[in-house]
Amino acid sequence: MFRLLTAGAAALTAVAIAAPAQARPTTAPDQRMTIRVVNANGSGCPDRTAEITVSPDNTAFTVTYSDYTAQVGPKSSPLDFRKNCQLALDVQVPSGFTFAIASADYRGYASLARGAWAQESANYYFQGHSRTTRFEHNLTGPFADDWQRSDRVGIASLSYLPCGERRYLNINTDLRVNRGTSDAHTYTSFISMDSTDAAINTVYHVAWRSCR
Repeated sequence: MFRLLTAGAAALTAVAIAAPAQARPTTAPDQRMTIRVVNANGSGCPDRTAEITVSPDNTAFTVTYSDYTAQVGPKSSPLDFRKNCQLALDVQVPSGFTFAIASADYRGYASLARGAWAQESANYYFQGHSRTTRFEHNLTGPFADDWQRSDRVGIASLSYLPCGERRYLNINTDLRVNRGTSDAHTYTSFISMDSTDAAINTVYHVAWRSCR
């Protein structure tokens, strides 16, 4: 189960959303936005393994995962090669404002044998809107280190939620590993967006517009 929080964010990630022509770019409002998780599905975010916080300055929110790892290898099940998380978020913003996701930075750790590869992908869209923003990032083995990948939405491509509308923001992320030419019987290759010591954060940076 996810909890709604409105305090400090810590890491890097973001996305975008759509607004009418009269809405103008602006600084973040003084009043806090709040985020409620309406639905959370997927093998990458089982119950009580993810949490959301909103930054004090209203410029970002963070999704923290604690059990998000895809892997192939001797002790892996046939379904472990892919993990995903689908979040439906009810984002409530101060009156007179709308927003878009402007960028997103994903962090984790990966260990890939020579010949294996991994992929992190994400897409973002508002409920009922056909427009979607999707990004994919690949890692190839041999690799054993922390990884970070960023999604950046160009100004012309920012999709703002129309002023006055209330629609859920959907964020779908996906991790997968392919053994490729590596020997999956002797080496476990994996990619994670989590940590045994501390959870890995995914921060979504918000672009604001005034509806006045």
